Amino acid sequence: MTGASLLAHIGSYSVSSVLSRDAKSFGKQFLFDGSRGTCWNSEQGSPQHVLVEFARAVRIESVRIQFQGGFAGRDTRLIDLDRKQVVALLHPADTNKLQSFPLPAAEQAVPRRRIKLQFLSSTDFYGRIVVYSLDFCGRPADDSGGSAGVPRADGTRNNNGGSNGGCPGGTVITIL
Repeated sequence: MTGASLLAHIGSYSVSSVLSRDAKSFGKQFLFDGSRGTCWNSEQGSPQHVLVEFARAVRIESVRIQFQGGFAGRDTRLIDLDRKQVVALLHPADTNKLQSFPLPAAEQAVPRRRIKLQFLSSTDFYGRIVVYSLDFCGRPADDSGGSAGVPRADGTRNNNGGSNGGCPGGTVITIL
């Protein structure tokens, strides 16, 4: 069973780069804003990454990501930064569709605080990555229930709505 969106539990996050250093137009804030008209766009070069620190430990069941076709991550790793180990290897398709990557069952049970989504290469010749939507599905490690309606740091509430909110969905990709 896929849990709820964990976006409300994100404490901080960063990205490896922003296209032309134009954070106002292409910055990290657009990864999780739920708008179909905004995106994070990396600078050229590989690898690129997104670092996420959750405010409390969570159990991640799946990763949901929507790239711009032609600018997708090719070989992608989900890394647990606290344990310094690769959790899963993701192989996204070069498409505009929302893709869902369920983690291996044993990894879904592990509480995590800090993760890195590392794009080792890109479908773009120059190595750029464009992400319209990123979400982590699961539940807080200390809670067997969902996270709907949990207040965010900015005072808004995550009700699992919009293009980013809520799990499951997307094209399910099997992780090898």
